[in-house]
Amino acid sequence: MPKGLQSKGIARRNRMLHAAIRLFLQNGYEKTTTSSIAKEAGMAPSSFFAAFASKEALLLILVKLMFAGQFESAEQIQGQSDDDPVMLYAVETSLQMYITELSEPLRDLYVTGYSLPSTSEYIYSSTAKRLPQIFGKYMPDAQEKDFYEMDIGSSGMMRAYMARPCDFYFTVEDKISRFLENSLTLYCVPVEKQRQVIRKVLEMDLGPAAEKIITGMAQKADEGIDLIGDE
Repeated sequence: MPKGLQSKGIARRNRMLHAAIRLFLQNGYEKTTTSSIAKEAGMAPSSFFAAFASKEALLLILVKLMFAGQFESAEQIQGQSDDDPVMLYAVETSLQMYITELSEPLRDLYVTGYSLPSTSEYIYSSTAKRLPQIFGKYMPDAQEKDFYEMDIGSSGMMRAYMARPCDFYFTVEDKISRFLENSLTLYCVPVEKQRQVIRKVLEMDLGPAAEKIITGMAQKADEGIDLIGDE
């Protein structure tokens, strides 16, 4: 394909993704249609499928961007205290919990990301690659396949907790505590270590960090920064 058409295609994909981010943040995944994304991008409805095979394919790119931002933020926050990989896991998953409490569209977006075939598979496989470095000392005989299979279970718990809105009786702190108790037990982290990690996470003010992640994503969409590159 000529270089000029490649550049045109990349620009179209970026415009669609920028428009989708704006609409997903406003309306969630389910209520955002491919035609509304194309309209927001200033294009004809049929133009969407010239850029992406489906709405799910577009969401996969956004999920990759979101998870990259979450891990980067978690590393920055966790790096201020210590280099414990279990703390990094706890901070990153807690950030996700906080993000889904910011709005119902964000809850819908994240729950969908953990539900659809391509996006959930990306979450399982990418997270499983990190888990041996995080929990390997507690599970010395586990292989990457084992961590992949266990991540399906811990991701299922994450999805369930995300889907259930917090209220007066079940706060975000309660939700984080329960999730971490369950997931750290799954990865054979000793109980005393679990308590230490949960206590530290709950002492952190992660709400502003969660808001910053989403604000940054919205700013990128508004400013039209290249989010896809040559992918």
